[in-house]
Amino acid sequence: MVSKRRLSKSEDKESLTEDASKTRKQPLSKKTKKSHIANEVEENDSIFVKLLKISGIILKTGESQNQLAVDQIAFQKKLFQTLRRHPSYPKIIEEFVSGLESHIEDEDSFRNCLLSCERLQDEEASMGASYSKSLIKLLLGIDILQPAIIKTLFEKLPEYFFENKNSDEINIPRLIVSQLKWLDRVVDGKDLTTKIMQLISIAPENLQHDIITSLPEILGDSQHADVGKELSDLLIENTSLTVPILDVLSSLRLDPNFLLKVRQLVMDKLLSIRLEDLPVIIKFILHSITAMDALEVISELREKLDLQHCVLPSRLQASQVKLKSKGRASSSGNQESSGQNCIILLFDVIKSAIRYEKTISEAWIKAIENSASVSEHKVFDLVMLFIIYSTNTQTKKYIERVLRNKIRSGYIQEQLLQSTFSVHYLVLKDMCSSVLSLAQSLLHSLDQSIISFGSLLYKYAFKFFDTYCQQEVVGALVTHICSGNEAEVDTALDVLLELVVLNPSAMMMNAVFVKDDMHLVIRKQLSSTVFKYKLIGIIGAVTMAGIMAADRSESPSLTQERANLSDEQCTQVTSLLQLVHSCSEQSPQASALYYDEFANLIQREKLDPKALEWVGHTICNDFQDAFVVDSCVVPEGDFPFPVKALYGLEEYDTQDGIAINLLPLLFSQDFAKDGGLVTSQESGQKLVSPLCLAPYFRLLRLCVERQHNGNLEEIDGLLDCPIFLTDLEPGEKLESMSAKERSFMCSLIFLTLNWFREIVNAFCQETSPEMKGKVLTRLKHIVELQIILEKYLAVTPDYVPPLGNFDVETLDITPHTVTAISAKIRKKGKIERKQKTDGSKTSSSDTLSEEKNSECDPTPSHRGQLNKEFTGKEEKTSLLLHNSHAFFRELDIEVFSILHCGLVTKFILDTEMHTEATEVVQLGPPELLFLLEDLSQKLESMLTPPIARRVPFLKNKGSRNIGFSHLQQRSAQEIVHCVFQLLTPMCNHLENIHNYFQCLAAENHGVVDGPGVKVQEYHIMSSCYQRLLQIFYGLFAWSGFSQPENQNLLYSALQVLSSRLKQGEHSQPLEELLSQSFHYLQNFHQSIPSFQCALYLIRLLMVILEKSTASTQNKEKIASLARQFLCRVWPSGDKEKSNISNDQLHALLCIYLEHTDSILKAIEEIAGVGVPELINSPKDASSSTFPTLTRHTFVVFFRVMMAELEKTVKKIEPGTAADSQQIHEEKLLYWNMAVRDFSILINLIKVFDSHPVLHVCLKYGRLFVEAFLKQCMPLLDFSFRKHREDVLSLLETFQLDTRLLHHLCGHSKIHQDTRLTQHVPLLKKTLELLVCRVKAMLTLNNCREAFWLGNLKNRDLQGEEIKSQNSQESTADESEDDMSSQASKSKATEDGEEDEVSAGEKEQDSDESYDDSD
Repeated sequence: MVSKRRLSKSEDKESLTEDASKTRKQPLSKKTKKSHIANEVEENDSIFVKLLKISGIILKTGESQNQLAVDQIAFQKKLFQTLRRHPSYPKIIEEFVSGLESHIEDEDSFRNCLLSCERLQDEEASMGASYSKSLIKLLLGIDILQPAIIKTLFEKLPEYFFENKNSDEINIPRLIVSQLKWLDRVVDGKDLTTKIMQLISIAPENLQHDIITSLPEILGDSQHADVGKELSDLLIENTSLTVPILDVLSSLRLDPNFLLKVRQLVMDKLLSIRLEDLPVIIKFILHSITAMDALEVISELREKLDLQHCVLPSRLQASQVKLKSKGRASSSGNQESSGQNCIILLFDVIKSAIRYEKTISEAWIKAIENSASVSEHKVFDLVMLFIIYSTNTQTKKYIERVLRNKIRSGYIQEQLLQSTFSVHYLVLKDMCSSVLSLAQSLLHSLDQSIISFGSLLYKYAFKFFDTYCQQEVVGALVTHICSGNEAEVDTALDVLLELVVLNPSAMMMNAVFVKDDMHLVIRKQLSSTVFKYKLIGIIGAVTMAGIMAADRSESPSLTQERANLSDEQCTQVTSLLQLVHSCSEQSPQASALYYDEFANLIQREKLDPKALEWVGHTICNDFQDAFVVDSCVVPEGDFPFPVKALYGLEEYDTQDGIAINLLPLLFSQDFAKDGGLVTSQESGQKLVSPLCLAPYFRLLRLCVERQHNGNLEEIDGLLDCPIFLTDLEPGEKLESMSAKERSFMCSLIFLTLNWFREIVNAFCQETSPEMKGKVLTRLKHIVELQIILEKYLAVTPDYVPPLGNFDVETLDITPHTVTAISAKIRKKGKIERKQKTDGSKTSSSDTLSEEKNSECDPTPSHRGQLNKEFTGKEEKTSLLLHNSHAFFRELDIEVFSILHCGLVTKFILDTEMHTEATEVVQLGPPELLFLLEDLSQKLESMLTPPIARRVPFLKNKGSRNIGFSHLQQRSAQEIVHCVFQLLTPMCNHLENIHNYFQCLAAENHGVVDGPGVKVQEYHIMSSCYQRLLQIFYGLFAWSGFSQPENQNLLYSALQVLSSRLKQGEHSQPLEELLSQSFHYLQNFHQSIPSFQCALYLIRLLMVILEKSTASTQNKEKIASLARQFLCRVWPSGDKEKSNISNDQLHALLCIYLEHTDSILKAIEEIAGVGVPELINSPKDASSSTFPTLTRHTFVVFFRVMMAELEKTVKKIEPGTAADSQQIHEEKLLYWNMAVRDFSILINLIKVFDSHPVLHVCLKYGRLFVEAFLKQCMPLLDFSFRKHREDVLSLLETFQLDTRLLHHLCGHSKIHQDTRLTQHVPLLKKTLELLVCRVKAMLTLNNCREAFWLGNLKNRDLQGEEIKSQNSQESTADESEDDMSSQASKSKATEDGEEDEVSAGEKEQDSDESYDDSD
């Protein structure tokens, strides 16, 4: 009755509450089912049913749950006791299990046994937990039943292999496996493990996944090792189970060595793994990393991971499409599985690992830092740096440092950053704040490359991130603009400008941050009384006018009507330009800037024809009114000099001739404003400053060129028209001129030069011989005027030239530069020391262009003539003219097409061409030198830019690049391409000059500077030679050739060089071209006229070899050539000093020693042969073997030999006792040679005891002793017994050297020279360490008795004892350590100084100048 009442109550409960996860449907089982009434209690006489009923479980049929009437533990205890006490135990177990098997033959009954039982509770118990285990789970908790039940389950499971879910949407196989989870006790764990692994081997793949992932919950710890082994074997056999296996292995307690093997197995298969499985695999790899192997694993991981799985935009998009196509009807599990983006999940796994494991993040950064080429840096690296930067705050500084170094080295480039954002923007957008923080940090740098990278971060963050991030980007850029830092302001403005072009609609949404009205700002700036703001307003107004008047006729998105400039828009443009003109006309500098900026705009942008027509007409009329007059009417007035029409190229017979009215305009500006006499010009006529002549003409020329497609017929009269000047040649009247008159003449010449330079710019590309001849004549006039200008500058030291280039940087900086130069010129006796420093402002950072020698001067062709009239002022005038580069108008790159004209010198003309030289178009040596010098400066500016050069906003120039503004508007690639077009004519010039010096040497019997040589011509040709080699070197040393897109440029250039040697095939391999080019250039070494040319040729050949994979084969050729140059007698310069600079000699000597086969033999030859020859020669003579070795240059040779010797021995590996006997002998022999060379060099200080020599000896002597301690002493430790005599001989020689070093220390103290004594403490400490180390070596080899300690007296360099109070009172503090001559016939290295060196003491190297004489 109780049972029936409870059944009724249970049925009522089931009718009211239903489990949504177990929805019942009509069963469609294929098995034969019993005809039970639904929810009927199982009634039969089996022992299984009876015992369960006695113990407290009522079995139900149909869809109802089995009912548990007692507590679960009570049931298990009751059933266990019943079975144990049964008379037929243990047979009753078999009967019980047999009944279970019969019961579960029915599918519904089996399902009920796998599902949890329903607990029958009274009112009080109903307050407790209602969860209960299934019947099978309860039976598995009974030890005596567990093995049999497990066996039954495993026998039953295969029936459901291919029926994942029954009609009730219940996964029976998964339900069976779940019964084995979390058992309180496993009776036979080994057997269970065996059964499970057997089941896995035959189960279908989906069930394999379920079983494998359940293993940690099924097995005990004692079985983990066996299971791990089985799973690792399965991992090799079946790659589809990689993910669940690795997931399980991470949860098992396994031996670390075993996990290491598994990890390596997975790493080997990483490239073949599906992207969907990658997150789990990476998680396993990262979790198995230890501190010891972190770097190795991460390095391998980043290499393999990036190749296959990270740059996958197509698969990423496919994943997103798949995600969007999923409907809501999918189950929650499927949605979770398919909704995960594989790439994002992968980085989430990595992010989690690096967040909690500092070792992983540090190893990842280190692996990226160790990458040493552009190809090794991948998208994945940048993403990882961003992730670590956003995750670990402690590593931010480290990452910033690594990024800076990579950017400086060129390893991380814009293309890589763009790919990173375009592929992984979904990952990066979650780190928006960190990316912007990093960009902000990079923008604070002084290095332009780093600043550019920071600006790119802002740009791509705006391009790829959402609206919120875009707003943050604009806000950050505005913050930079308000920072007050000039570099940040310029860069931030540049980025904002790029963003407006990139995405105008998005920028409009953020216009609140940039809310100033640009029109209003520009008008205020133009009206400002602050000159700098007026200039900025001019730049802004011209830029705005260019945008408004841009030609949009070719734009496909605009209709014809919208593309054309309307009358209203044209009026706005003209009004704006007229406003700029009116606001700037009171200032010549502002007007000139306006003309230059407008000219740059016309050259750079294509303007609408309507606007261009108005501009051209207005400019042409204004130019004529301001500067052009009739040539037949000479201006009258009270001019200080007679006015003449000079430099006209044609005789005008008619009244149509024109002239440039230069002198009257300059006089009106300079004299009239200072109270001078007014000229006869009409009082109402508006005066225009002659400062605007060249800028205005450039604007006019470009307008005409644009309007007529390059045809300049309308203005070609300006090419040959004369200029109203006066006689410029000073003659005897120079000394009688007043300072004001000399300044007036200087300004007149500067303005004339700039006019001619712009004329050459305009007409340099004319093709007719007549026009070419006129251009060359103007070029000749420029060279002649520069000679005259030098004469005036020599007697006008305080003169400040009129500006030739106009921009904000020029107007701010140039006057200060000139003042500084003038001040230095007035300081007598200091010009030589200051010359190199001053010249660095406009010359290359390369020491070759900063030398004091005649070949390096900017105008060496004029030196001879100047010497006749202005003796002693040559250095001053050349220096000022060289630094006046900023005051000359810039030559366009197109001007150098003039180099195609043949070089015809008088010498070659007389001997080779005879009377056939009737060609009018000829390029003389002075004009060639003028062009080559300018081209060389341009290449130095563009191809070898200094570190940390900033590019100001909207202006591609900096203070260092004054005079290169037009050049800076082009890329380095464009410049290189243009110059490569000139390679053929430059090769022609090079060969002609080579022939000139060859013939010169032949005629003078090998003496190139003999009495029959024309000195001026010789110097001009020598300077041309040097400039050509300098240009070739600058081109081929360009770092851009390392980029793949520039390889074609290099190939074309090498083809030109190789074709000069022989006409070969058009498609030769690169190595062949490099070899032929090297051979071609090497042939010029016989005709090299100066040491500077020799060094440039050597460096050019080295640059060619660097690009070859077989460079080692030609290494000895470089050494041989360098030795030839060192052994050559070079033409002498001034009597007071050598024609070879110390810096250049240092460079060539280093090249020789670095490329020779045996450095030690080379050093021994110079020190053992060349120096003794020098010692035995007269005072002003040189070594006969090495003519470049003189008493003046000895310190250079000594420093280089000491430095290279120390560098060489540091490269010798110490070796180990395990090395072969032959290796020991070879290294011992090498050290013997090195110590012998060191001994020869050290003993030279007894003869050459000047301060620079002693400084070198102290510095590099200590470094050599340190290298001996670290590299040689370990070798002596295990070589002493077998090579006793050799080791002792080595130590004896070295002891004498160290004793001399000790004497040098005493000498330094006696003379109280602080520059020398600062090296003494560290040297003494090193000598002490050497003594201890020798003693330890002897003790190690059981020869301690050979060590003897004695007293060492302080002596000077000549060996004389130094008498002092301290030495007389006591010598106990100074000691000498010798090895007894009786025991070893040798001595160890001595100590020899009482001074101690504190732990914090450091060496302060101060490289002494080579200028000190011996």
